[in-house]
Amino acid sequence: MLRKSFEFIVFEYRVHKVTEMGVIEKFEDLESWKKARELCQYIFKLTLKSDFSKDYTLVNQIRASSGSGMDNISEGFNRGGNKEFIQFLYISNGSLSETESQLYRALDRNYITDNEFKKGYGLADETIRLNVGMIRYLKSSKIQGRKFIP
Repeated sequence: MLRKSFEFIVFEYRVHKVTEMGVIEKFEDLESWKKARELCQYIFKLTLKSDFSKDYTLVNQIRASSGSGMDNISEGFNRGGNKEFIQFLYISNGSLSETESQLYRALDRNYITDNEFKKGYGLADETIRLNVGMIRYLKSSKIQGRKFIP
């Protein structure tokens, strides 16, 4: 019997290997949200660096896009339906891709090192992969979301 909370099994897709992760009842438990939060924290620290901090436009853009990646995961989760959640995961991926592109600009302007770039890009890419895994699962799930449970 289904409980009233929005539950589903999370699968992580890595090199075609599927691993069961557990039941998720709140967005803070989503691996993709945790990774997006880590990215936001990292981006914030990068943007405090001397030269980077003076490029106000890029600082605002990269902070906003990384934050949007995180926020859309939580918003979609709490919409209560798989279709809406999927839509917000796609939006999250778009924002995370923006962050990746903005990291290139920061690298090209010598605001960050190669290692800082690789870490930030890796966090964004891993979040996107986790979102894609969730999208695949939600598309195949028979559970439509908590708002559809009587």
